Amino acid sequence: TRKPAFTFAQQFYIFTMALRNVASSVLSNLGLRSLTFSQTDLALKAAALRFYSSSVPDGLKYAKSHEWAKVDGDVATVGISDHAQSELGDVVYVELPEVGKEVKAGETFGAVESVKAASDVYSPVSGEVVEINQALVDKPAQVNSAPYGDGWFIKVKLSNKGELSGLMDSAAYKKSIEH
Repeated sequence: TRKPAFTFAQQFYIFTMALRNVASSVLSNLGLRSLTFSQTDLALKAAALRFYSSSVPDGLKYAKSHEWAKVDGDVATVGISDHAQSELGDVVYVELPEVGKEVKAGETFGAVESVKAASDVYSPVSGEVVEINQALVDKPAQVNSAPYGDGWFIKVKLSNKGELSGLMDSAAYKKSIEH
């Protein structure tokens, strides 16, 4: 597969700059006043921030190492964030643990390989692996296409719910990944 020349964020910025120029030209031709460049830039930056923020869903807990946990009762579904998958690039291989394995918060439980890099995946919670996403073995690209959906890695029966308080909510995670 061919890598894109620009990241999605770069493509989005280029598109918005082109759209700004077209809008300015149309408004000028209609004899209407357009926003100044500084007002337009601020509006575009705010729109880009809102767009990017939508890739960090509320209701999940996030680790500094870019894994997320969605807790339902005493079971947490674990995956990697949209930010992490975009940094990795096209995922081509996922290594998962066996069902029944004990995982500990902050320790590695698997790995993910992409066209750009290989990376360990860390568990944000402790407990027993009760289910793995076997579909990722055959379709690892689901990590890219649906990191918070079909791209989940494991389900863990929690042994220490108190660990969840050490994870970030969506607002804190968004702040941690801002550049």
